[in-house]
Amino acid sequence: MLKNIDPLLNADVLHALASMGHGNDLILCDSNFPADAVARMTTYGKMLRIDADAARAARAILSLLPLDTFVDVPAMRMEVVGAPNDIPPVQQEVQKEIDRAEGKPFPLGSIERFAFYEQAKKSYCVVQSRERRFYGCFLFKMGVIDPNAKLPGA
Repeated sequence: MLKNIDPLLNADVLHALASMGHGNDLILCDSNFPADAVARMTTYGKMLRIDADAARAARAILSLLPLDTFVDVPAMRMEVVGAPNDIPPVQQEVQKEIDRAEGKPFPLGSIERFAFYEQAKKSYCVVQSRERRFYGCFLFKMGVIDPNAKLPGA
């Protein structure tokens, strides 16, 4: 156990987060997503897991991962097939975690299901949650930390 590190962030996830750089994408997916098959095509090359629902997993990830401020939409959700404007509860819950992490309302974009799969294959890594609800799939683009920002422990 480490101080000030969310206990859901296991060693493998911490390694992936620490290895990522500006502009890399992290996929947070539900238990229905073909995570292992897609993860084999990513930069990291293997599936990672966080044993929590999507919102709790997002909170853990976003406690360390800064979202990119150089792109219009650094956080995206998988669209509901046939109803792209519907926002299911799981996506509403993750939106709240994004807003919490950023300290303000932060836009959550959307991407069509099959386009999401293709983007996921190009991502840095795939983290599968134990989320069982449909459409618990998200893309987070890593940003930067201001060199003048005060970091914990510094």
